[in-house]
Amino acid sequence: MSSAGAKSGYALAAAVLLADQASKYWVLDVLQLDQRPGIDVTSFFRLTFVGNAGVSMGMLQADSDLGRWLLTFITAGIAVAVALWLRREKHAVDVAALGLVLGGAMGNIIDRVRFGHVVDFLHFFWEQYSFWVFNVADAAITVGVLLLLGRAVMARPDEPSNEASKDAKDA
Repeated sequence: MSSAGAKSGYALAAAVLLADQASKYWVLDVLQLDQRPGIDVTSFFRLTFVGNAGVSMGMLQADSDLGRWLLTFITAGIAVAVALWLRREKHAVDVAALGLVLGGAMGNIIDRVRFGHVVDFLHFFWEQYSFWVFNVADAAITVGVLLLLGRAVMARPDEPSNEASKDAKDA
């Protein structure tokens, strides 16, 4: 993909970052969700504040300052690797997927630097089943990773070039 493709991936990352940070501003500063109980929106969705000191879905908790900054730098390293990968990516779906992952990672990095944890607030549940509380950045990362995995699973090996096929027949 041309540099225009990479630019579209970076633009998507910026849009995800803005949507993520705007939603967290709304949850923290407008609704002040961190100072009150959750808000039931539907029978299966609630806004619930969770300060997540771990990685996705609360795994690998970083309970100390060292853990917080280590996790922040590891995430930043992954974001740099994704940004470099995005520069070289040629397939439009992969560009979009990497843009989603990059924007989400950046949103969660900003939270760790500002608050010491990631602000999660989207909580889905069904009857007695409660699913993880997450945020816009987490959703973007998840969709991006699923797109990358789907493309990897569905990818076909490259067809041999005509010259290679001709050479094989002649041998």
